[in-house]
Amino acid sequence: EGEALYNSERPVISGVYHNRLKKGMKLQADPTIQYIINDGPRRLLNKDLKIESPYNTYLIKGLPPGPINNPGKESILAALYPMKNDYLFFVARGDGYHEFSKTEQEHNKAKRKFKANRKRNFRKKIK
Repeated sequence: EGEALYNSERPVISGVYHNRLKKGMKLQADPTIQYIINDGPRRLLNKDLKIESPYNTYLIKGLPPGPINNPGKESILAALYPMKNDYLFFVARGDGYHEFSKTEQEHNKAKRKFKANRKRNFRKKIK
């Protein structure tokens, strides 16, 4: 529920998580970090990803021990019927949508693009 702003992306994101679980990868889901921090929701910092918790999917493999959110109907349907895709990664674009990647190299490129756009937009706000 916490990952997608738009319903059209929920099955795609669900597909990413299903793919990661099948490959034995950590989910690395930001909403699990938002769940365990005391001062959120906020922009996450690298130190947040190291917080010891059974809910920290950056540190543990598999699913967290319990729910972290109250899913809506669209999220439940997406979890039950994920979109079949080859994506393993996604990052926010800054417009409410995500950039999906099949490789870590593609993902790192998408992250750099997001950070550059965020800096550019921040500078526009200051002027």
